[in-house]
This record gives sequence, C-alpha cells and structure tokens, in this order.
Amino acid sequence: MATKKKSRKKASKRKTAKKRKVTRKKSAKKRVAKRKVAKRKVKKKAKKKTKKKAKKKAKRKTKRKAKKKAKR
Repeated sequence: MATKKKSRKKASKRKTAKKRKVTRKKSAKKRVAKRKVAKRKVKKKAKKKTKKKAKKKAKRKTKRKAKKKAKR
C-alpha cells in the first residue's frame, strides 16, 4: 500500500509542476503583449509629435512668406 501512495504523490507533484510551467508561460506571454502595446503607444506618440512639429513648421513658413509679401 505504501508504494501506491508514494507513486500517487509523485504524480500529483508532476501535475503541479506542469501547471506551474503553464502559468509561467501564460504570464510571459502577457508580459510580451504588454511590452508590444507599450511600444506601439510610444511610436504613436512620437508620430503625433512629429506631425505637430511639421504643422508648426509649415505655419511658420507661411507666416514668413506673408511678412515678406507685406514688406514688398
């Protein structure tokens, strides 16, 4: 009887180990996904900033041109 109990214990230990492995993999996947989302957000913000800068530059150019025309 004792041997049966031991083998059952080993099996349960193996099961818990497997579960732990699965949960670890899942959490790792979540971490990767979060990182990807964060990177995407950063990229979007950078794009927005460059677009804003471009708009400002264009405005400045048009203002300068208008000033030159007025001087003429």
